Amino acid sequence: MTTHNAAQITRQLSEVKTLTGSTREFSFTREDFDRIAKMIHQYAGISLSPIKFDMVYSRLARRLRATGDVTFADYIRRLERNDRTEWETFVNSLTTNLTSFFREAHHFDLLKQHLTKLGKPNARIWCSAASTGEEPYSIAITCCELYGSMTPPVEIIASDIDTQVLAQGQAGVYGEERIEKLSPELVRKYFLRGTGSRSGEVRVRPELQRLIRFTRVNLLEPNWPVRGPLEAIFCRNVMIYFDKPTQYGILKRYVPLLRPDGLLFAGHSESFSHAVDLFRNLGRTVYARADGGR
Repeated sequence: MTTHNAAQITRQLSEVKTLTGSTREFSFTREDFDRIAKMIHQYAGISLSPIKFDMVYSRLARRLRATGDVTFADYIRRLERNDRTEWETFVNSLTTNLTSFFREAHHFDLLKQHLTKLGKPNARIWCSAASTGEEPYSIAITCCELYGSMTPPVEIIASDIDTQVLAQGQAGVYGEERIEKLSPELVRKYFLRGTGSRSGEVRVRPELQRLIRFTRVNLLEPNWPVRGPLEAIFCRNVMIYFDKPTQYGILKRYVPLLRPDGLLFAGHSESFSHAVDLFRNLGRTVYARADGGR
């Protein structure tokens, strides 16, 4: 090996060093990260801090292998050429989906109390970060239990920006471990157990699926396929990925969609103290319109 070749190899290896000093399959620089962070923020409002450097690399390295791009710079240029199919996969890759049935269970008790108090038929509820569907199905089960019927007078809109998780939610098929914390009674009433090759899986009952309309929504898009008035909006554990101005813009658009006495449910680590002119805090990460519907 010549001195020149050795030096060239050394330079190539140094180009794929990350912030932690480990060697990567692909070159990934801070400039690459910053360009990706800007693109996802402009498109979906997601704010990627520098501590997400490794996460972004690991998730998008799969896309480089799939597309055949040699460097992240090549992949970024692909996105800049507005490759629509890859844009959808790009967004799906960078969204985080962590959910479970009846997560933050007190919210579903409060929803039941809210609907009972309203006493209105044909309630409409929007789950605006539906992920793989556990949350909207939990809402549907809550409504079925409240009305004592598999056909309660409710319509649930379930949306997410990630098309892959939406497809899973619409299918309504889960591993049995996903329902381990549910009571045997709820499992019997609302799920079908798989047999044979589908052993170890469960599927939500068709009656439950019919209560929910799954649709893709990017909360940053100017037009949402959701119309009010709504009795409740669930927007849980998604605002943490947005900066404060983006949060405020979305919250402002929620206001006219909610009924004057409607409720907004947020995630346990989310606070909207910067939007007190829009929503007042009722406690336990539940909010009401600040204007009281005026």
